[in-house]
Amino acid sequence: MIKTGIFSGSFNPIHIGHLALANWLCEMGELDEVWFLVTPQSPLKKKADLLDDHFRLHLVEKAIGSYTKFKACDIEFSLPRPLYTINTLAALTKQYPEHQFQLIIGADNWHIIDRWKDSEKLLTTYPVLVYPRMNYPITIPAAYPLVKNADAPLIEISSTFIREGIRQNKDLRFFLPQAIFEDIQTIKNSLNR
Repeated sequence: MIKTGIFSGSFNPIHIGHLALANWLCEMGELDEVWFLVTPQSPLKKKADLLDDHFRLHLVEKAIGSYTKFKACDIEFSLPRPLYTINTLAALTKQYPEHQFQLIIGADNWHIIDRWKDSEKLLTTYPVLVYPRMNYPITIPAAYPLVKNADAPLIEISSTFIREGIRQNKDLRFFLPQAIFEDIQTIKNSLNR
């Protein structure tokens, strides 16, 4: 079985924090690969400031480049709405039976996992890796043996910070992958609509 981490998010836009974490999980952790699953819209988030779905996917594809352990995934673009992680993981498992999918979530999401659809089933069916976020201690009850602390380095960069910096004409070239920095004007124009 191929151990495949599912790093689901809006990637609005993708930044070096996303890539560094995924790289660490592949090279220092136990994953064979990480799929960046671009989600059209989380049921727990507002649509405001969300860049176009296909543009965000394009940015992810450019950012990961030729690194063979990363893949951009758009499966949620074709799944029925509203989108729920439990349904996405089931669809992935059915479509790719040779993969053991492991959900990658931040400690901030771990703290609200009970608000996710069918969270109990999710936590007892699929392996989950929880990565650290500032001010969110990770405590995993023994009842969830499939959930692990990813024990990855703390990387506190957010897409919100990136978007705000772009709006303020800040030069954020070192926070964004070099490959997508040339798209900064398109990002800025999209954010200022």
